Amino acid sequence: MGTITKSVDVEAPVSRVYNQWTQFESFPEFMDGVREVRQLDDTRTHWTTEIGGVWREFDATITEQHPDERVAWRSDSGPTHAGVITFHRLSDTATRVTAQMDIDPAGFAEHAADKLGLLDVQVKGDLRRFKEFIERVGAETGAWRGDVERPGS
Repeated sequence: MGTITKSVDVEAPVSRVYNQWTQFESFPEFMDGVREVRQLDDTRTHWTTEIGGVWREFDATITEQHPDERVAWRSDSGPTHAGVITFHRLSDTATRVTAQMDIDPAGFAEHAADKLGLLDVQVKGDLRRFKEFIERVGAETGAWRGDVERPGS
């Protein structure tokens, strides 16, 4: 299992950045390879991806979520992965978004992409496109400010 950690600084207040990130169904607008995300309920999502001609569908569960601070998840089916996105207020108008992901590639294409460092490039590009998206639109497209406590808390 590989770990990827990438960050991007966004010229927008932390609440706006966090609010946009919780709009999972907008991910195809800035995440390369994500074709669809459906929010099934407050903690479950269904994903359809296509990377390098390989289509995957999987479910994921939000395992922890705190407004303006973090969103953590783990996959329930399909490729094994988990991660956390954290939001750090840099100023009233700037936010650092950090993605830390543990990914266990499934299949030949994913293993090759991992070995070649393409997954790192993918995450870095997705964060850059998120930055461009939120800065371009100037406002979040929605928000979910609910709290999800870490299991066992």
